[in-house]
Amino acid sequence: MKVLKYFLSAILIVATIWSCTDEDFGSLDFLSTATPPTNVSALFKVTQDNTGLVSIAPTGEGAVYFEVKYGDATSSVARVAPGKLVNHTYAEGNYTVTISAYGITGSKTEVTKDLVVSFQTPEFGTDPIIANDAAKSKKVNVTVPNDTKYAVFFEVYFVENGVETIKSANVGDTVSYQYANAGLYTIKVVLKGAAIATVEFIVTDFEVTEILQPINSAPTQPGRVATDYISIFSNAYTNVAGSDFNPFWWQNTIYTAFDLNGDAMLQYSNLNYQGIQIGTAQNVTSMETLHIDVWSAVANNVKFFPLPVGIAAENEKFYTLNLLADQWNSFDIPLSYFTDQGLALDNIHQFKFEGTGTIFVDNIYFYKAPSVPSILAGSWKLAPIAYALKVGPTYGSGDWWGNSAADVTTRACLFDDEYVFANDGSFKNMLGGSTWIEGWQGTEGCGTPVAPHNGTVSSSFFYDETAGKLTITGKGAYLGIPKPYSGGELSTPANAPDSITYDVMLSNNNNTMTLVLYYGAGFWTFELVREVSPIVGNWKLAPEAGALAVGPALGNYSWWGNSAGDVTTRACLFDDEYVFAANGSFSNVQDGSTWIEGWQGVEGCGTPVAPHNGSAIATYSYNETEGTVTVTGTGAYLGLPKPYNGGELSSPANAPGSITYDVAFSDGGNTMTLVLFYGSGYWSFKLVK
Repeated sequence: MKVLKYFLSAILIVATIWSCTDEDFGSLDFLSTATPPTNVSALFKVTQDNTGLVSIAPTGEGAVYFEVKYGDATSSVARVAPGKLVNHTYAEGNYTVTISAYGITGSKTEVTKDLVVSFQTPEFGTDPIIANDAAKSKKVNVTVPNDTKYAVFFEVYFVENGVETIKSANVGDTVSYQYANAGLYTIKVVLKGAAIATVEFIVTDFEVTEILQPINSAPTQPGRVATDYISIFSNAYTNVAGSDFNPFWWQNTIYTAFDLNGDAMLQYSNLNYQGIQIGTAQNVTSMETLHIDVWSAVANNVKFFPLPVGIAAENEKFYTLNLLADQWNSFDIPLSYFTDQGLALDNIHQFKFEGTGTIFVDNIYFYKAPSVPSILAGSWKLAPIAYALKVGPTYGSGDWWGNSAADVTTRACLFDDEYVFANDGSFKNMLGGSTWIEGWQGTEGCGTPVAPHNGTVSSSFFYDETAGKLTITGKGAYLGIPKPYSGGELSTPANAPDSITYDVMLSNNNNTMTLVLYYGAGFWTFELVREVSPIVGNWKLAPEAGALAVGPALGNYSWWGNSAGDVTTRACLFDDEYVFAANGSFSNVQDGSTWIEGWQGVEGCGTPVAPHNGSAIATYSYNETEGTVTVTGTGAYLGLPKPYNGGELSSPANAPGSITYDVAFSDGGNTMTLVLFYGSGYWSFKLVK
């Protein structure tokens, strides 16, 4: 590689000046929700004619207009529309330019940029840094370090196939160019200030490289219990034994067992078609989704086939994997995609790939939503107390720092953040548009959440009750505060880990969660509390006349109602419990005996009849706004199993998958009145906690 530097040239620039006055920016009061602009900056360009004429082009995401304060004796403030620029003539000197970006609601983000205007020839300090991008194939980044003299900006000249592309940036910033092909190229950097003279830095025979294999592992997979997955190839799970990842099918494909820092992957080069023979055929009808991760150096399409035993070629079904270049592509394919086309899933014994090029494959497995509701399911917040978050040198201590009681108010934007664990294994940070920002994210204080710690990432959780460990998976997902992770503390949002594992302890009927995280130099501790619905608890029919009744209209239950004597004669019904757990699970607890009706067998106290025997793995959802509660799970019910939405059962086999009741609370939340319209009338059930 040859370098020619400090080649001086005299270039006279004819400046084109755009007027930014009298712009029509429109009204800012028609929306009430928006976040302040982000990534606010400005590009400076100066004419090389000793006049000091500088163009200022402000930039920012979510800005509807900008205001520019020049930083000299000028008192006026320029108002600039997005995509426009403003021109201003400076005397020689150093200036601080203020750029204010305004959002749609008038919210403001303000930054300052230093500007040097000098009529002396600019000088490089450290040589420009020209380097291949570490993650993007055939992409080159050029940075001029911020130690130049008399310079304002720089231009980079990229030439490919005879076509010249010029890109500009402020000194200290970076420009990038995506080449179409790898190879040797000449790259020229021109440093410019207000002087007529400019300085060039030229690199010849710079080698633009192509990334041909992944440099990072595939995304971290969420934890799952063994009954919720069938894994063929993944370091995250226990795999089916004995699988062959390169069976001979007369293919041209070359197979390599690829290892990336101890992470095993499958590499298929010169792909035409390639098979995987599963160790033993698998019945995956109980699963819901097929997952696979694939990396390719180029954009590509590959057909992916799950193959049952004995299937004819004309009956095979495939899913097209549309691959983006230079990145892991993750696919979660609903198994219904295949079953809707008539593919049987009770005897899957092979996979097949068809395509071209080279692919790297990881994490092939089937999975379903967690079978059993998690004990953590629900919405949690930091406990509104002193030392709800603390840090110290020993496990659980707060010797170095802990929040004060007053912080619950002064950091209310943090204490109202929600950490939501769903029964399907998903996790979400609910920040409501504002949270506590720390210095490494920007300016400390309440502010707009900073990506990736802004709740937008798709995340999951896994609670290992035996080990007392809770893992949150998803780049930017966290508990408590985002800074600490397993083994360190962040200094920039870009370095957020893919997952964080906390020690976890539950107390207060599992509604208080204490988390401890060792970050390498000490221990962070967070105390969270669960928001408990008024429906949570154990309920029974009220031991009184009319606790269960039916009639033609709301409030009119004249057709039938239990008598006071029925509380005794039907004691096997009145001692049944309806258990709503804080994690969203629901149970019918009958202790071996309940009231049986004629459509179930012989009327009277007797052994519960399936599926209304408490065996259902059931959940519930309470909608406070609509005043409804839904129990989900075939055989789950409240009061009596016979009525459901739109009818009454004549056979246990016809039990619905869910039932929704209107619900109202009284007596300080200790009495629950349920109403169910069943098509011909209304059932009412009165329960007490």
